[in-house]
Amino acid sequence: MAIVSLSNVEKRFTKGREVVEVLHGIDLEIAEGDFIALMGPSGSGKTTLLNLIGGIDQPTAGSVVVAGQELVGLSSKKLAQWRAENIGFIFQFYNLLPVLTAQRNVELPLLLTRLSGKQRKRNADVALQIVGLEDRARHKPGELSGGQQQRVAIARALVADPKVLVCDEPTGDLDRDTADEILGLLEILNKEHGKTIIMVTHDPKAASHARHTLHLDKGLLVEAVT
Repeated sequence: MAIVSLSNVEKRFTKGREVVEVLHGIDLEIAEGDFIALMGPSGSGKTTLLNLIGGIDQPTAGSVVVAGQELVGLSSKKLAQWRAENIGFIFQFYNLLPVLTAQRNVELPLLLTRLSGKQRKRNADVALQIVGLEDRARHKPGELSGGQQQRVAIARALVADPKVLVCDEPTGDLDRDTADEILGLLEILNKEHGKTIIMVTHDPKAASHARHTLHLDKGLLVEAVT
């Protein structure tokens, strides 16, 4: 069963008088529970495609259905609510608030929900336990290593139990050993927790942790999922 389905998706931007074509008629289906590595040279459209799947951006043309919802045409308010319920975001830079503890950073996405403060804390504690940082809940980002900060960011992405994790170069700012630890954690989330993961990466070793690899070049799929 496809959890992501794109049909004839195009994306273009206008810069002054120039029209920049980024994606050209993309057709793509990703099965529920898959782990996809999205590769390609800089400027090939990887992050743009990831943003469309995550509901951060809208296509110029075509259809984007994720977790049973057609995203094209949704209002900003409805898109924000849909993202909060269905998508977890993991970025190269951790985007943690330095004045908040790990536990409070993880709680942030739940502020968009109707959960009580007690339930938000409980959910954050569970997410930190999943990434192995329950003993760092009261530490602020400046008191954590880069790998620990990325684990907090992963816990934040997990806290609302999303259907899909979208990851943009999640190990790009980490050393090799720490990157391997984070990639191993993503594999566990995929295999043991059933999370569908779509990961943009330039690193073939990182891509090897995924189940399938998808290649983009100049806005076109140049190789099918393998």
